[in-house]
Amino acid sequence: MPQLFRVGSYVVYFWINESHPLEPVHVHIAEVRPSPNATKLWITRAGKCLLANNNSHIPERALRILIAIIEARREDILSKWLETFGEARFYC
Repeated sequence: MPQLFRVGSYVVYFWINESHPLEPVHVHIAEVRPSPNATKLWITRAGKCLLANNNSHIPERALRILIAIIEARREDILSKWLETFGEARFYC
């Protein structure tokens, strides 16, 4: 699974097996290492994040910081998504 970047102890990544049809563009966040029960954020066409779930139980303040960083790096994330999956759809 491609690790996009780390922020402190958190890792931001994609799962390679994202189901068929391919889900809309999103990232997973977990502390220390990727986890099946990770927090999931949809990335909208406008580049904003929508919280799908916070299964990692990331504290609200840390989650706000992570969201701001992900939104700032949205172009890099979308580029890596296209490189990894070959297509992109958006939640909204």
